[in-house]
Amino acid sequence: MTKVVTFGVFDYFHYGHLKLFERAKAMGDYLIVAIQAEEYILKYKPDAQILYSQEQRMELINALEVVDEVAVYTDIDKSIKEIDFDVWAKGEDQNHAGFQAAEKWALEQGKTVKVLPRTPNISTTKIRQQLIKD
Repeated sequence: MTKVVTFGVFDYFHYGHLKLFERAKAMGDYLIVAIQAEEYILKYKPDAQILYSQEQRMELINALEVVDEVAVYTDIDKSIKEIDFDVWAKGEDQNHAGFQAAEKWALEQGKTVKVLPRTPNISTTKIRQQLIKD
């Protein structure tokens, strides 16, 4: 069985997230969606306006048929070592130092790393901007 993992905040859940999960699931048999712990979102983005609590995000994502398991992560470069997976479906915008270190570790462990493009014309930033504008 091929296990695929993807990491993200997934707070302002939208169509692009669903498409990401579907593309990731197509790479294997079992999809793990790892959401970032609330305190770590605020650690890196102190001004973040969190819409859904960690528990609510877990419930929302776990309700999707395409998702087999929901996990919580803290620092990507540490947490990636705690998840059993074969393929990492990584977003093209996930490239800060922590993600770079996690990718290096994954490749050294013989894992496959696939970079998935964003769904055109949709992003959390655009949604947030629209909400503020309205």
